[in-house]
Amino acid sequence: MNKNISNIHDCYGCGVCATVCAKQIISIELNGDGFYEPRISDESKCSSCGLCLEVCAYYHDDLSLKDRCIKSYGAWSKDEAVRRKCSSGGGGFELGRILIGEGYKVCGVRYNAEANRAEHYIATTVEELIQSIGSKYIQSYTVDGFKAIDRKQKYLVTGTPCQIDSFRRMIRKFKCEDNFVLLDFFCHSVPSMLAWRAYIKMLEPKIGKVTYASWRNKFEYGWHDSWLMGMDGEKTSSPINWHDSYNMLIREKKTFIQSRWSKGDWFYRMFLGDYCSGKHCQERCKYKYDKSSADIRIGDLWGKTYAKDEKGVSALIAFTQKGKEIIEGMQNITLVEHPFEIVAEGQMKTNVIANRQYKLVMFLLRHNINLSCRMWNILLYSENLPFRIIGRLKRMMR
Repeated sequence: MNKNISNIHDCYGCGVCATVCAKQIISIELNGDGFYEPRISDESKCSSCGLCLEVCAYYHDDLSLKDRCIKSYGAWSKDEAVRRKCSSGGGGFELGRILIGEGYKVCGVRYNAEANRAEHYIATTVEELIQSIGSKYIQSYTVDGFKAIDRKQKYLVTGTPCQIDSFRRMIRKFKCEDNFVLLDFFCHSVPSMLAWRAYIKMLEPKIGKVTYASWRNKFEYGWHDSWLMGMDGEKTSSPINWHDSYNMLIREKKTFIQSRWSKGDWFYRMFLGDYCSGKHCQERCKYKYDKSSADIRIGDLWGKTYAKDEKGVSALIAFTQKGKEIIEGMQNITLVEHPFEIVAEGQMKTNVIANRQYKLVMFLLRHNINLSCRMWNILLYSENLPFRIIGRLKRMMR
């Protein structure tokens, strides 16, 4: 039997295995539930080198980063335009801008409206970096971006914590860690791409072909949301602030739609309500709160300290000495050191737990059963809906 990832399913979908495969026989594709996972095109060509397993964060129980130092900060860009445009305080963009000025390239994430997906890409200028501004609350396709990296050059690489954990395993294997700065973020989970596609499919009859998506548009409603995480990292319906930064902005060439989580946006309800999170996020996430293999972690600095700030404040956490030196050397941000508990206030400490209606929702998405937004909302609000509806649907489809 070949020593490879052929038996790995429902994994993180980080794409690093496909990046390192010398035989180029591994691809990353969506599985039936709408999450990326590896496929081997021709196992007879596998040399059993085992490299794909060595770099796989899902395959290992531990984190790739062992020696850590934790320093944590609140941060915001001194450039008001950057602070307004970014999801929180603009700390991530300013980090990229500084490192590009020092000769680094940035492997970041942009939304590709033509392919209807988030994807990693290489930015070599500040102008190209602008495409990475803002959160993308869907799983990113990494392979093209990761394969475009020249390991002899210097890069800032951003990604989910699981993507970054695998990436560090790769650069450690190739003995080129010194060339890289790794940046991850506080991650809720990734939703099924089937949910995102269903959302776009519901919107396009109203506005036409989508050309742009912004998941955290705060121009009109500010940075906070009336349905934030509780101070213990659990969800709460207690109103903390009546502004709404979970504001979806979807554009066509001539028109647009804005839709807010606190007003019942369908995609946010699916994603943040844990109706469509991946099995790996529910069962195998090792990266909550202070668990990371990155040099730097970024996020929103929720909580009491900046509760009245509507412009946005970034949480920046250094997990390595390299990360600490980079953060403290940033001249284009206002930086305030805080204890980690302050910076991470409101962030999740445990994995997501599937909503009671998870199986029903995933069944509908998996079988591409078209429901109107109104019908979806009735279903999502009906917490006591009998699960025998699944059986009825199965019988109807025979």
